Amino acid sequence: MRKTTILFIIIDLCAISCFVLFYGPFEKFRNIIVNTAMVTKSHQYIAYTFYSEDTVQKIMDLNKFIPVSEKIDLNDIVINTGEKDTYDNEYDEAILKRDNKDDSYKYLNIKVGKYNAHLVAIYEPEKVRLITSKTFNTGSGQETVPKMCSRYGGVVCINGGGFKDLDGWGSDTPIGYVIKDGKVIWAEDNSKQDIIGITNDNKLLLINATGEEAIEMGMRDGVQFGPFLIVNGESIKYNSSVGGYDRAARVAIAQRKDGVILFLATEGTHGSGPTMKEVVETLELYGAYNAANLDGGTSSQMVIEGKLVNNPKNVFGQSVSGGRRVVTGFALIPDAE
Repeated sequence: MRKTTILFIIIDLCAISCFVLFYGPFEKFRNIIVNTAMVTKSHQYIAYTFYSEDTVQKIMDLNKFIPVSEKIDLNDIVINTGEKDTYDNEYDEAILKRDNKDDSYKYLNIKVGKYNAHLVAIYEPEKVRLITSKTFNTGSGQETVPKMCSRYGGVVCINGGGFKDLDGWGSDTPIGYVIKDGKVIWAEDNSKQDIIGITNDNKLLLINATGEEAIEMGMRDGVQFGPFLIVNGESIKYNSSVGGYDRAARVAIAQRKDGVILFLATEGTHGSGPTMKEVVETLELYGAYNAANLDGGTSSQMVIEGKLVNNPKNVFGQSVSGGRRVVTGFALIPDAE
């Protein structure tokens, strides 16, 4: 009888602890549970098991953002990536002061919020290209960024757009448009969407358009994703201090007014990583004039000289050895013409 009593006490204590965690004053814990469940899509039932639809919606609303209303003006970008005699500030110097005169890029180990991050300044925007997995929608077309990067001969690579993820394991079917070498090589339909890409003039173009319209605007390589974080120097605004999309590992691409392209990848996992607001603030410090969010979370990958420099983690916080398989990315390719 005594053992039974102790067992029931333990069960009661566990139930009380769970009740306090899920319904008590621990707002951060509640937000992590809901956001992680909703982001992973296949596990959304977890959020609705513990919370009402109204509660889930209120938490998700905290992550909504107010998009930048300006249309991008690429005339503001005047490409001049050579070394300077003077610098505007320490961040400008960190970007522009090269280790060696002929370097095509510079790597910086930085912090985004309190999280470790990897920032690369690319001095040859004309050699930034889209890379893709070998095939789309075949059932086995995904590749990790290290493998794609190697196949294309890239020296610095990051992952790019998203892909359909109905069961939590991903797929080789891109979401929305994929534009390569001035052609739409993948599209779900012909609707206007947010497209991130590089133009024939080697400028970062952020545009809400159809794939064909983006090409008419001069886009050479691009993917559908977002949100746009900075447009013409104006940054995105958020509904709360959370900063959009809660906390996670992040990947972004940006360009300074002098044409230097920035690749950013942060460490983190679902519920533990920089907010989008912290990403924007960091990119602003380093002079980003136009910037966009790319696929993050477990997909976050940056490769430099064949090495995966960040530590991708799944929703459970476990390291994904070699990186997750994805479908697109951006790369600095020395031999690109």
